[in-house]
Amino acid sequence: MAEITAALVKELREKTGGGMVNCKKALTESNGDFDKAIDYLRKKGLDDAAKKSSRIAADGLITVCKSDDSKTAVILEINSETDFVAKTDDFIELCNDLANLILTKKPVDIDSLNKLPFDKYNSTVEAVVSEKVGIIGENIILRRFSILESTDGIVEGYIHMGGKMGAIVEMENVTIADAQIIKDIALHICAMNPLCVSPDELDQDLLKHEEEIYIAKAKESGKPDNIIPKIVEGQIKKFTEESCLLSQNFVKDPDITIKDFLGDKKVIRFTRLMLGDGIERPKEDFAEEVKKQAGL
Repeated sequence: MAEITAALVKELREKTGGGMVNCKKALTESNGDFDKAIDYLRKKGLDDAAKKSSRIAADGLITVCKSDDSKTAVILEINSETDFVAKTDDFIELCNDLANLILTKKPVDIDSLNKLPFDKYNSTVEAVVSEKVGIIGENIILRRFSILESTDGIVEGYIHMGGKMGAIVEMENVTIADAQIIKDIALHICAMNPLCVSPDELDQDLLKHEEEIYIAKAKESGKPDNIIPKIVEGQIKKFTEESCLLSQNFVKDPDITIKDFLGDKKVIRFTRLMLGDGIERPKEDFAEEVKKQAGL
């Protein structure tokens, strides 16, 4: 039996993304054989995936990819439980492989994606993810994705903060040579989070809701009824300017708006994703986590 050193456990953990306790157990059960330990984690994963499926996964990666002709782009969010796992080569490879599979096969939703054959792994997407759950030792969720396809324009994407957020954009009146301009727009969208491209696309129910809030606040502050409509009109105008891409100040040059920056170039649509947005994260208890890892 090969000696099971801390360095060997660390190497297996970095290779697979598995938990420290699981990696040590895998090496013990495999008599220190590194390859057999990987197989052990894989086989164990087929049994453990269902147990881990209820655990909250709010970390992970946002991944972007596009076709060689810049006509199709994909943005994908895959969640893990910890940032540690999200940074492992195995998890990053899985994210990239899935994004490229979506780019090629264009599934309509997550259910369709899960049923796709994953030729690289000789299995289905769903089975591969279940296997990875066991190897890594954490829940993995294929949360959401978006595909932009352009007939007359160009698509481009941008990833921010190492995969914490990203955006894909479709533009017209542009060429491949304008890729940096489109990427700058995607960067701006990540930073400024516009709700839509132009004012006519704003949700009218949202505007009505904002108007009701502004009216209530004006009355609460004691403003006279006859001037409240004018106050609210100004606030709605400001909300619209701040919410729509074209009227926002360009993040790389705040002295101009996006509309000014674009000139005759046209943004058609975009998708922006922020990692874990809307997922309620559990409160962390470090002491309890240490006890759990130690089997206490």
